[in-house]
Amino acid sequence: MKTNLKSFDSSNFNKGASKLKQFTWIILNAIFIQSSWFPFMKPKVMLLKMFGAKIGSGLVIKPAVTIKFPWKLVVGDHVWIGENTWIDNLDNVSIGNNVCISQGAMLLTGNHDYTISSFDYRNAPIIIEDGVWIGAKSVVCPGITCRSHAILAVGSIATKDLEAFTIYQGNPAIKIRERIIKN
Repeated sequence: MKTNLKSFDSSNFNKGASKLKQFTWIILNAIFIQSSWFPFMKPKVMLLKMFGAKIGSGLVIKPAVTIKFPWKLVVGDHVWIGENTWIDNLDNVSIGNNVCISQGAMLLTGNHDYTISSFDYRNAPIIIEDGVWIGAKSVVCPGITCRSHAILAVGSIATKDLEAFTIYQGNPAIKIRERIIKN
């Protein structure tokens, strides 16, 4: 059997919102969240909440951020989301407190199942616990948990769970040292 993209079915990945809600989100997301000309954070947070995101206090969300489905997003207190971050949340994404997601990072909850001829999605949630830092241009793959205060260094790709208070680097990311936080 060969790949047959004609039989691809994406109908089950967008559960949680009506077609009208999805369409409205696409338009408002493009105007206010993804745009580089709209720097105001409070309206962005309000818009995300209106579409079902659960967001704590103190969110800093920079311009040109892409969030696929806000109704599948939970964000804790005092989180920073840098420019050009892409949260491709076909599945749930949970971000803890005091998390920094640097510019250009990608949180990818979905991928294609290359073992099925129709190339259907296989999705898994991402959990980012308190105090984690996702470095610029880094990728967190589907099903990954980044444990408390882990760091994924610049340009790295997390293909396995990150241990607490540990720094990871590379592609695929490997443990390089312990994270020590001084007071």
